[in-house]
Amino acid sequence: MPKELPKPGESALYDAISAKWGDGMAFVGVFNDIALKTFGSGWAWLVKKSDGSLDIISTSNAETPLTDSSVTPLLTCDVWEHAYYIDYRNARAKYLENFWRVVDWKKVETRYTV
Repeated sequence: MPKELPKPGESALYDAISAKWGDGMAFVGVFNDIALKTFGSGWAWLVKKSDGSLDIISTSNAETPLTDSSVTPLLTCDVWEHAYYIDYRNARAKYLENFWRVVDWKKVETRYTV
């Protein structure tokens, strides 16, 4: 469960998330699904596209959207096994559940509004 999802109407980021996925929890579900389906080593990313809309993407290995000028990374989750194996073994879903407890939504909001 996310620790502090932005509030509806109080956050441009939350409004964009709601417009795309319906609400914050639906967004978390889609993000987790993409992260869980990332094969092997990789990353799940919330990105802002050049038209201002949001998307969730997955990259493999050392790929990164940082080299793609058409998107701005807002949030990422490392789903390489080294990120969670010591604490979670192969329980990527449990790792993702706890990932949301440390997301700094104020930082994500700042990246979104810049």
